[in-house]
Amino acid sequence: MDTLSYKTISANKATVQKEWVLIDANDEVLGRMGTKVAKLLRGKYKPSFTPHVDCGDNVIIINASKVKLTGNKWTDRVYLRYTGYPGGQRETTPAQLLAKDPEKLIRKVVKGMLPKNKLGAKLLKNLYIFPDAEHNMQAQQPKQIDLNSLK
Repeated sequence: MDTLSYKTISANKATVQKEWVLIDANDEVLGRMGTKVAKLLRGKYKPSFTPHVDCGDNVIIINASKVKLTGNKWTDRVYLRYTGYPGGQRETTPAQLLAKDPEKLIRKVVKGMLPKNKLGAKLLKNLYIFPDAEHNMQAQQPKQIDLNSLK
């Protein structure tokens, strides 16, 4: 038996195969969509996944303003941030965030599911979000993917 046939191949920047993927967020549950998008950005669905390399796909999300949440999460969930000044704690709900900027809501959700380091920041740059069905990424010829087919 040849022991070299069991050699683990580690992907690097030059050997990574990146694709463009299009996701329609119409009537998708926000958190479940976010986990699958984070996995796509990370490259965990690929057999050549390497944890310390950006081997994920570029993801385009359309219809971001039509995403949904279950239960009373639109009003009951609270996102906190702090301005840095005394008494500067601000809170927003997903409904307020979606009304103001749907891109920010989805980006916040996906960012929380990525690694908290330089690689996570780099992966987040591969995410493109559009509030309605039109997008300006036709030149990349993205392939439409059904999130329900992914685990």
